[in-house]
Amino acid sequence: NCIQLRGEYLYAAAGKKGMIVYDVAGIANKGISQKIITAPFSDLGHKTKIPSKNASCLSLVTTQPVHPDRNEGEMMRVTNQEQPFLEIYDYAVITDTEEGLILTDINTLSDGEPRNNFLERAVTWNADGVLNGARYVVVGGVYAYVIADAGLVVVDLSEPTKPQHLATVPLNNGQAVDQQFRYLFVTDADGMKTIDITQPGKPKIVGKTLALNDAAKLFVSRTYAYVANGAEGIAIIDITNPKQPELYQM
Repeated sequence: NCIQLRGEYLYAAAGKKGMIVYDVAGIANKGISQKIITAPFSDLGHKTKIPSKNASCLSLVTTQPVHPDRNEGEMMRVTNQEQPFLEIYDYAVITDTEEGLILTDINTLSDGEPRNNFLERAVTWNADGVLNGARYVVVGGVYAYVIADAGLVVVDLSEPTKPQHLATVPLNNGQAVDQQFRYLFVTDADGMKTIDITQPGKPKIVGKTLALNDAAKLFVSRTYAYVANGAEGIAIIDITNPKQPELYQM
């Protein structure tokens, strides 16, 4: 399952329980015995759960405690010459193996008003079953890159409540995906593959596949990819040249 931190809240995909948002504001407070809670009071005044059939993963555009609604008005547009936030910054993007893609507006958790923290589904989307078996997602810009039974599915979320299927790249039982600049790194039964998303609507596998016996989740940081590789441990892969990944250490 996937978890992400944004501000003082921890977002977790919790399988049959759906998505649950935990309050972790007191994580470093020695005076609090229970540091991770669902809410400081009852569900009557706080409900940060999105029930679903089998929530498998989630992704946020940023982990910074932003509140897009504050970035409005003449002060921001004219004086500060700041661009408006993209709509996708308002949402958490959730994958469910049975329901596909679920979005919920999480702005209510950053507006400073504790009495309106009630999350609701904004959209549920799985056009033509393209996201059946959706099990992993990463959001980059206005695009969601989803690992599903069909492979790597690219979904345009320029209008978050009106998702658009852009493309699908077939994989051999895809497991996970991470993005760095104009490349996606994906794992499947063959190992780790590189997908060029210079044109998000026309993704293509490039370069060689780095063979791994049991590639699962991965994390990319600068010139290395870290892949969970079953009984063999963690595969540390040099991706200085994204099209020619080389095993650095197992």
